[in-house]
Amino acid sequence: MSHMKNIYFDNAATTQIRDEVTQCISDVLKNEYGNPSSTHAIGRSSKSLLENCRREIADHFNVSASEIIFTSGGTEADNLVINSCVRDLGVTRIITSKIEHHAVMHTIKELQNKYKLQVEYVTLDQYGMINYDHLETLLSDTTHRSLVSLMHINNEVGNILDLKRVADLCKRYTTLFHSDIVQSVGHYQLDFSEINIDFAAVAAHKFHGPKGVGFAYIRKNTGLKPLIFGGEQERGLRAGTEAVYAIAGLAKALEISYQNLEKEKNYITEIKDYFKERIQIEIPLVRFNGLCHDNSKSTYTLLNVCLPISPEKSLMLLFQLDLKGIACSKGSACQSGSIAASHVLKEILSEEELQKPSIRFSFSSFNTKDEVDYVVNVLKEFIEN
Repeated sequence: MSHMKNIYFDNAATTQIRDEVTQCISDVLKNEYGNPSSTHAIGRSSKSLLENCRREIADHFNVSASEIIFTSGGTEADNLVINSCVRDLGVTRIITSKIEHHAVMHTIKELQNKYKLQVEYVTLDQYGMINYDHLETLLSDTTHRSLVSLMHINNEVGNILDLKRVADLCKRYTTLFHSDIVQSVGHYQLDFSEINIDFAAVAAHKFHGPKGVGFAYIRKNTGLKPLIFGGEQERGLRAGTEAVYAIAGLAKALEISYQNLEKEKNYITEIKDYFKERIQIEIPLVRFNGLCHDNSKSTYTLLNVCLPISPEKSLMLLFQLDLKGIACSKGSACQSGSIAASHVLKEILSEEELQKPSIRFSFSSFNTKDEVDYVVNVLKEFIEN
């Protein structure tokens, strides 16, 4: 079996930047070096580029430009929203789940220690899907001013939340709703004039844009206050000179993703389905975690597989894959420094299943079926030897 160099199946961690985006960033770095806050022509030129990007981004979500606040990425956006809700908006209870991204979980934990904050976890079924009836029960107790924080697409197992259903429930019980939509932007269309959400977090590097830039969607008149103080940038909500080149890259990446959405969605779905089919044939005892095998309930961009390998041997698995030029991840990249089992899988797998290695393979339009064949063969060989 010939060695294919560098197969990248870790797109849920970050994506390869598109050539058009690199070009755009490079042009802006070179030509638009003015500070957007300066009043001279060179500064005004940067400012106008910045505001054009903001408008274009807002248009994709059917919101007004003033509701888009640029940040350093999803983590900062999550922190900004959740912190300010508790600190400034009188939120005394947060309703969330045990399988949220750490940017949400750890922020809530921190606030719980700092303020007298009540945290409620909505129950999950054995696949990690939210129990909507339980959510409604929690919402119907209106003794607290509450914030619901639930992610749109889980970054480890791909489960899709019914965003509109949750938004409507929150509206009915006059509760604020925040969603980390980092894994869905660029892969699904979202219309926030239809979906009554108050806050959302987005990162450019999940849809072939640059790392270190993203935005918070903040519905107008929510009264949110800044986390970072200084100048009046971003309507006073996020001080600091804007990374104009990165924001331009974000806008470009988003534009291309939505232009090519259907075509790329069909292509990536084919790759995922082919992977699922091949691995089931070659490794019949494979299990799929959560509902990632079902594209109607899970994102078409990833598969999280539990492999029939002994705990002793599984220690070598990622090393072996890496040696063969395959990039994928155990659980989620943000915590791959720790050996502990993923907090998401802990909620949905049995003790026995947790002993076996689970690996997340996540796809993009840069992947091919040949790569899938190669990876499945490497796994099969590893298991059989």
